[in-house]
Amino acid sequence: MFIDHSKIYVKAGDGGNGALSFHTAKYVTNGGPDGGDGGNGGNVVLQAAPNLTSLQNFRFKHKFFAQNGAKGMPKKMYGKGGEDLILGVPVGTVVKDAVTGEIIADLAEPGQTIVVARGGKGGLGNMHYANSVRQAPQFATPGAPGEERELAIELKLIADVGLVGFPNAGKSTLLSVLTRAKPKIADYPFTTLEPVLGVVSKDGFSYVIADIPGIIENAHEGAGLGHDFLRHIERTRLLVHVVDLSSVDGRDPIDDFKTINNELEEFSLELASRPQIVVGNKCDGATDEDIQKFVDTVKGMGYEDVFVISAAGQIGINELKDKVTEAVSKLPPTVLHDIADGGERVYTFNEGKKFDIVINEEGNFEVTGKWIHRIFNSTNFEDTESTNFFQRTLENEGVFEELKKAGCKEGDTVKVCELEFDYYD
Repeated sequence: MFIDHSKIYVKAGDGGNGALSFHTAKYVTNGGPDGGDGGNGGNVVLQAAPNLTSLQNFRFKHKFFAQNGAKGMPKKMYGKGGEDLILGVPVGTVVKDAVTGEIIADLAEPGQTIVVARGGKGGLGNMHYANSVRQAPQFATPGAPGEERELAIELKLIADVGLVGFPNAGKSTLLSVLTRAKPKIADYPFTTLEPVLGVVSKDGFSYVIADIPGIIENAHEGAGLGHDFLRHIERTRLLVHVVDLSSVDGRDPIDDFKTINNELEEFSLELASRPQIVVGNKCDGATDEDIQKFVDTVKGMGYEDVFVISAAGQIGINELKDKVTEAVSKLPPTVLHDIADGGERVYTFNEGKKFDIVINEEGNFEVTGKWIHRIFNSTNFEDTESTNFFQRTLENEGVFEELKKAGCKEGDTVKVCELEFDYYD
């Protein structure tokens, strides 16, 4: 099954906690603090892999976690950093924030990478807090949490030419005679249920053609295969619009042509403005009068390149291939959402609030959040210096200011994890 979009949750590794330790050795008294730092958490990285053609790896698994950093150790030894989690995606994958819809990256080149969640920084060991006054610090800092985000990933094929047209217009047959691709071909609509790529090579020049599943009226609103496959022609440099001239289904070729162009325009004005070669297919099933009427009408609408062919009968194929090759060779690359620079890109997410102020069931103010729990658990409340460090941290991070804004007054009870105290300004 061709999977071209998915939503995933990514969580970078947490930083390891700093160590609380003191040097002990025979004949050494008061060796001093020697707690090492925790290791940094691993990043979550998306990498464009040329060997992947769909998002199949994300069909059943949607949660991904990078490795946490190891905690610091005695003797000033640092914890090991967590390994990065590298997730391969096909070339042409667009990465968006699932909540805001903001485009984070467009992985349009093989090997291009994007850090979508950064690992947390490791905590500092108590060796960093020793000074002439505080010679035996009884505290260390915890590691920072890794970033976590929900992402929407969407594949948009990288092809030079897109074949568009109604179902059963003969696009798959045309692709098979222009290239060595072997799409499914049958005499009924929606034979092709997923995009098929083929490569044309001529005189040392090669390019990729994509057979896009049939578009129908109101496809821009999701009818038929709708948006599922309209997105796959957004990157093409040239559109080859295939129209069935035989009218065996009772449809009018000119109406079909207008309908498809209208759908392209409704979906994307930029897409509708791409150069277009018009191909009247199945000419061996149409009258000369109907063929000439189609050609004259289309040219009257401003389309200069109109070819009359029969893909099944191998009529007019060489002339069409020559024209498509010539047109592609002269067209500039399509401008993508985010031009790749060949290097590693880092997307900086908003860290959000570190804590929240709530009023609990007892009517007391409570400071909540993962950050406050890490600070609390790293504090030795039996040690005055460690307790003072905890209080300064709350003050520096604006906890007391937020309590005041929330309506906390002198004498009110404040709860931080298992600790309760009376608030004084």
